[in-house]
Amino acid sequence: MGEAAITVEGLGKRYLLGEVDALRGARMLVASAVSRLRGRGMARDGGRDAIWALRDVSFEVRRGEVVGVIGANGAGKSTLLKILSRITRPTTGHARIDGRVGSLLEVGTGFHPELTGRENVFLNGAILGLKRAEIRARFDEIAAFSGVERFLDTPVKRYSSGMHTRLAFAVAAHLDPEILIVDEVLAVGDAMFQKRCLEKISEVSDAGRTVLLVSHRMDAIRRLCRTVILLEEGTLVFNGEPEAGIGKYLGDAGLNASLDDRGSDLGKPVHIRSAQLVGPQGLPCTVLSRGQPATVELLYEINRKVEGAYVFARLLNKDDVSIFATSDCDTGDALPRVRTPGIYTASFALPTGLLNEGDYSINFWIGMPFNITHDRVPSALRFHMHDPRTGGGPDHIRARGVIVQEIEWNTVRAP
Repeated sequence: MGEAAITVEGLGKRYLLGEVDALRGARMLVASAVSRLRGRGMARDGGRDAIWALRDVSFEVRRGEVVGVIGANGAGKSTLLKILSRITRPTTGHARIDGRVGSLLEVGTGFHPELTGRENVFLNGAILGLKRAEIRARFDEIAAFSGVERFLDTPVKRYSSGMHTRLAFAVAAHLDPEILIVDEVLAVGDAMFQKRCLEKISEVSDAGRTVLLVSHRMDAIRRLCRTVILLEEGTLVFNGEPEAGIGKYLGDAGLNASLDDRGSDLGKPVHIRSAQLVGPQGLPCTVLSRGQPATVELLYEINRKVEGAYVFARLLNKDDVSIFATSDCDTGDALPRVRTPGIYTASFALPTGLLNEGDYSINFWIGMPFNITHDRVPSALRFHMHDPRTGGGPDHIRARGVIVQEIEWNTVRAP
């Protein structure tokens, strides 16, 4: 690791609600500047409400480091990347960038819609300061990586969102920027293109370049990043090891602590001790890809002879809507009605092929249906389901419901 490639100090970005005429906008800018000089913040400007997309964010990225930026929608991730890419001016603070920046933000950024794909490749290279001969030397590689060779002489306004993003990523990654800033490229395209993106980001990092990556794919963040920055409602709440940051984002860290803090309660007849989601490699995980094998495991202790210590699990989506419930009492006579003291494990295979992309939680309850509760832990497990088939625009059209039901269609032409 060398010196800092990106230094962010006290960064803040404020947006005003509603339209403002030019004269009034100029007056408000002057008032805002005077206020900052006097050391006072402005919650409202001219009686108008203001929203802070970022507030007092500070961090440093060392040269050659790959840093993941994670957080919920609206946390300020895209605003941060726009400021670092010099597309948006900050309201407070500043960001120092040491090196040539290649950015891939939302679809449409950086490409002129009236120009062809070929013309946009050369335009982006020129913006990065490359000579035409240098761009021409990399052109065939860019075209092959993007997979849109047939359409390079078509105006990009006619591209689908997937085609647009594939070409934009190919340009950003192959023109050798010293700092690569990528916002959610892994959400567009098929599984093979996403795999190529991951490999290219690794290659860029291995070459000693700096990468700032925004993604909702926690498996990619784990694989690529040495550091994770977590944003919540515009503020930086974590900057450190990826596993700890991902755990905090998914609610896993606090949840595990709550299970551990329960200890061994001998005053209760039944006590839930731990729960985990085991992924395809046989290791605990918080992120799964749709269709991967996964097992839910629960460890509980019975302290004295009880009747009806059956385990119930309920899967819920991020809005706390129940998706399904299951219980080991469904096994019939396999479990005795009266249970003796000891430590027990219960597990079931999670039907990952049923679930659409999103965040989920699992509640556990032990007792006798309808009349006895021995122990319960709401949201004992949290995890994120990723669907690598999810794309954007015309490339991939699919329902955005909670579950995925594979239905075979039979289409015939009417006589």
